[in-house]
Amino acid sequence: MVIAVLVTIPEKDAESLAKMLLGERVCACINIVNGVKSLFWWKGKLDEASESLLIIKTKETLLAKLKMLIKNNHPYEVPEIISFKIDNINQEYLDWLNKEANALPFSS
Repeated sequence: MVIAVLVTIPEKDAESLAKMLLGERVCACINIVNGVKSLFWWKGKLDEASESLLIIKTKETLLAKLKMLIKNNHPYEVPEIISFKIDNINQEYLDWLNKEANALPFSS
């Protein structure tokens, strides 16, 4: 099953987290959407942040490892990690995603 995972992160940290996750091969593609304004409750107070939104495409079987890597490398005490199943996808993209996610980790 293919899933999309949404993660908000400070803009300055978005690209480095995305590259690390791709390097670990726990996903095939990450879109970085800059300029997200988030409003939320934090420790009893209304807060806001300027963030980036990562849209991560991967396989459901890789979600546990992906979540662990995000939690261990994210600057927030409680990172947002929301996943949902993709029930309609073109076959060529699905084939590509299945090939690229969970291949051998990138070595530089």
